[in-house]
Amino acid sequence: MSELSSVVIGAGQAGLSTSYHLSRLGIDHIVLDADDAPGGAWQHRWDALTMTDVHGVAELPGSQPPPRTHARANLAVPAYFAEYERAHDLPVRRPVRVRRVTDDAGTLVVHADAGTWRTRTLVNATGTWSRPFIPHYPGAESFVGEQIHTVDYPGPEHFVGMRTLVVGGGASAVQFLGALAPITDTLWVTRREPVWRTSRFTPEAGAAAVALVEQRVARGLPPESVVSVTGLMLREQEQEAARLGAYDARRPMFERIEPHGVRWPDGSYEPVDVILWATGFRPAIGHLAPLHLRTPAGGIQLDRNGRGTTAVADERVQLVGYGPSASTIGANRAGRTAAAGVRRYLRSQDAIRVA
Repeated sequence: MSELSSVVIGAGQAGLSTSYHLSRLGIDHIVLDADDAPGGAWQHRWDALTMTDVHGVAELPGSQPPPRTHARANLAVPAYFAEYERAHDLPVRRPVRVRRVTDDAGTLVVHADAGTWRTRTLVNATGTWSRPFIPHYPGAESFVGEQIHTVDYPGPEHFVGMRTLVVGGGASAVQFLGALAPITDTLWVTRREPVWRTSRFTPEAGAAAVALVEQRVARGLPPESVVSVTGLMLREQEQEAARLGAYDARRPMFERIEPHGVRWPDGSYEPVDVILWATGFRPAIGHLAPLHLRTPAGGIQLDRNGRGTTAVADERVQLVGYGPSASTIGANRAGRTAAAGVRRYLRSQDAIRVA
């Protein structure tokens, strides 16, 4: 089995950006993607999500992003990614599901259902979509209604006529309420008081928000999303829900779930038909466990005080789409940084071999 210079796991925004920059640097590599088709997590988004609804899709390096139209995002973005792979002849193989990555006498070994690859470096670009997070509450298993996470959101029409409890304090919860409140009965609960943004979101504000995420990654803490520190704003399509009071009637978290509703800490009861968990995702990094990259705090510490992509515990490993780069803009920048990190490591090892 020949040894590659690098293996990229994941062909979403971050993975494609990394592959583009690795190709430009002349570094032989392969991209392993678990999906059957191009598009990353975008191909799994709900049909009702259009390009005018998304928060933005940054262009991949050397290209233009799809226009902000009423086209379905789960069609427009995958088509964009597919054309990008073709135009730049990126070495993507799919479907390949990576199970684990191990170390064999200094060589990284990628074990997957479609084979095994040996490589000098690794770029992990698996994102979070495959790891939806639902917090556990007592009685959850007794609920006879529906429990749906963002990852399985079927579109607003599914909820017509059903009292829907939206759980979560992020942008997805706000968006769901915006779509559901005008057509059905909704109730909103969050663990913390939502932080609303009243000023315009400037590049300076974005940089400050990213810096907060970088600080966590630099300390080896599990990352929080960039969106979680930017604050919430209502868009035009959410104004009708606001007029109906969907965002004013927020309540703190319930204490337990019962068969037909939830029980509040004060003992009062609320009947609901559906619990919609807009509670986010966690990084999909379980396959890296054999490399022991996590700190005692539970996260993977990155170099350059959290602004880089190199794992402090193992400089052969780059992480993109993790922490501060978990956005389309951040993913592009991280791809360039990771490719440079791969080249830096390869050159350092080649220099040692020559010496």
